[in-house]
Amino acid sequence: MSEIAVVPSVRHRRLPRGAGATIGLPLAFGIFVLAAWQVLVRLRHVPQLILPAPSDVAHVIPGTFGILMHHALVTGGYSVAAFAIAVALGFVTAVVLSSSAIVFETFYPHVLLIQLTPKIALAPLFTFWLGLGATSRLTYAVFISFFPVALATMTGLSRTDANALRLCRAVGASAWQTFVWVRLPYALPYFMTGVKVAATMSVIGIVIGEFISSKEGLGYYILLSGSFGRTANVFAGLAVLCVVGLLLYAVAFAAERRLQRWWRG
Repeated sequence: MSEIAVVPSVRHRRLPRGAGATIGLPLAFGIFVLAAWQVLVRLRHVPQLILPAPSDVAHVIPGTFGILMHHALVTGGYSVAAFAIAVALGFVTAVVLSSSAIVFETFYPHVLLIQLTPKIALAPLFTFWLGLGATSRLTYAVFISFFPVALATMTGLSRTDANALRLCRAVGASAWQTFVWVRLPYALPYFMTGVKVAATMSVIGIVIGEFISSKEGLGYYILLSGSFGRTANVFAGLAVLCVVGLLLYAVAFAAERRLQRWWRG
């Protein structure tokens, strides 16, 4: 009841979805944070080894741009692959588990239990099982990205309007027709929420794998720079990593908008 009461009031206070609200406000806040960071570091005379100023990071990027792009392509490529596999696997799993009450009650608690496990603690196990190569990093990234998609989609499929399902049975719609035209549209917002979470989790999974077992990628670059005390290079790698994550999230967001137009059209 409280959720129903809160959501409309939040939406009522939202600004119009124009360029100023969507891009201008976050951009202005980001510039403010960078400016405050620059001023505080200079005024407090913080050593660059502890916290470099944004200008120090910007000074490092041109000289290491080629190296950064190489590592970014490695991390980005594996992140996209992990993201695509996790979305497909999570969707199929949700559909299978939601197809039968018995199947759902049998397997859902186990899926939820694994989701609640601190998965970062399991990362070394993937290296033990699959070796030091790219397979272990990709598998681990899929592993941590899969659950948001599966759980969100299952939630959406389970919350289909009961009246709509009764209407489908009354008009003699098949199970497939009910799924495509009723259950799937209801689950779409939940599914896309899981997809957007998976977009960020896939990058995190690849980077964690690169910390453990890799000789390339942004995770490796950040770890190596930190071991040599090149803090500005660490922040440069983090900045590029943020761009990779934002690009993947933008893909998920664009797909959500396109799917919404398709179902409404």
